[in-house]
Amino acid sequence: MNPEVLKRNTQAVADRATCRTVDAAIVAYAGVNGASPASIAEVADYVKGDISAYRIVKGQAAGPGC
Repeated sequence: MNPEVLKRNTQAVADRATCRTVDAAIVAYAGVNGASPASIAEVADYVKGDISAYRIVKGQAAGPGC
């Protein structure tokens, strides 16, 4: 086993999961507010954890794993 390969694969999976989480937060925000969020700061309350590496582009999450 190569620890670096395991770490890289684990990070890739975590990034994809976080991208989906941010997308879900965008949908939740739009459902509650009736409009899409303009910035990632607007959906921060809908997500546990640090999403500062993400941004919103054309209504979808953009960032690691997206």
